[in-house]
Amino acid sequence: MMISELYGKQIITNSGRIVGLVEDVILDFESGMVASLLLTKVEDLMRGETTALKIAKNSVKYARVKNISESIIVSES
Repeated sequence: MMISELYGKQIITNSGRIVGLVEDVILDFESGMVASLLLTKVEDLMRGETTALKIAKNSVKYARVKNISESIIVSES
């Protein structure tokens, strides 16, 4: 799957709770894998001193992804 195909997909937990839409992704360049799916654009999170906290609060770790099709199913946090 291409990374561009993730953008705009709805993220839903395996219990049916809607988390949000993929607005951006964070890549782990060392492993070459997707690290997190962001629920807001990274540019919007980069303003201010609490960037790391904002990213953690507005992202879903890719390790939680269980299935990707029309939407993205993730495990509960």
